[in-house]
Amino acid sequence: MVKLTNNHKVILYSVGLCLRQLNLRFQDKPLEMAVPKIAFIEVLEESPLVSKKERALYKNLETLERKKLLSYDGRQLSLTLKGLNLFKKLENELTPFEKAKEFWQSNIQMKRKLQTVIKN
Repeated sequence: MVKLTNNHKVILYSVGLCLRQLNLRFQDKPLEMAVPKIAFIEVLEESPLVSKKERALYKNLETLERKKLLSYDGRQLSLTLKGLNLFKKLENELTPFEKAKEFWQSNIQMKRKLQTVIKN
């Protein structure tokens, strides 16, 4: 497996989610959305996901390209087969945590009465 920092994993995962979300409307059509690097970087800069600036994000994308996880052909950012496999692996690792978070954020009805105590 390719060694990646947490920042690289977040960016790779974000690229995968971005492409998936943008292409949802074209599922039944032979079309896909073309996402330039700069457009992706601008959106990512505005998000709370990363605290890096434009140049650092660009360098991270270049690193992912060198590791053959992303490709940038014809001004279009896309996952390579290797990148897609890693994206799916990250997604499978995160799914149980996302489900647990959704479960605990929903209104939970306890079967037994709970006791409130004063904090120490």
